Amino acid sequence: MPMSTASHLPQVPAEAAIDAITGVVLAGGMGSRMGGADKGLQSYRGQPLARHALSRLQPQVGTCLISANRHVETYAGFGAPVVRDDIPGFAGPLAGMLAAMERCTTTWLLTVPCDVPGVPHDLAARLLHAAQKADAALAIPVVDAGDGGEARPQPVFCLVQARLHASLRAWLTRGERRVMGWARSEQALRVAFDRPDDPSAFANINTLDELAALNRMR
Repeated sequence: MPMSTASHLPQVPAEAAIDAITGVVLAGGMGSRMGGADKGLQSYRGQPLARHALSRLQPQVGTCLISANRHVETYAGFGAPVVRDDIPGFAGPLAGMLAAMERCTTTWLLTVPCDVPGVPHDLAARLLHAAQKADAALAIPVVDAGDGGEARPQPVFCLVQARLHASLRAWLTRGERRVMGWARSEQALRVAFDRPDDPSAFANINTLDELAALNRMR
């Protein structure tokens, strides 16, 4: 698959480019690794995790959505419209992506998970720059693991053209659920994100114990 290796990309996209992107915070999961708790509403530094992700995303895009299937009124209070899955059974982040793709009216959709409070401030700019340069319809970050191992794709941080919604719905209708599997099927552009100054930029919080440990480190 193609790989962008540009390391010096603009920090903020042009105004017109911002308006071409809808952002969505994916908070529609079951929270199974958090004992069924709604992950996006768990407190980190005094604010729900999803609020942290939303505040990082909003300056980078023209408008924002939140994908949620529980506590919809609470999420609506964050100031962004809430979209719900129409694929039954908590079908994973792809179902939230699909709901947002079918709701958004812009060319691009940028997705971020609710459990990453350190979403990079230049995520949209770097992905959009690379996608436009390569004429790609879908781009995902690839992050240096920092341990000498292979760089890891981060497909839930996805910049995708909304026109691919039919492809995604067909993928889900077949019972497929893997985000990376669909990304590969659409020849996703892999964009290198080398950020030794911020190794936790894509680090997600999976359990209540991890969240408690991070809160103690404040």
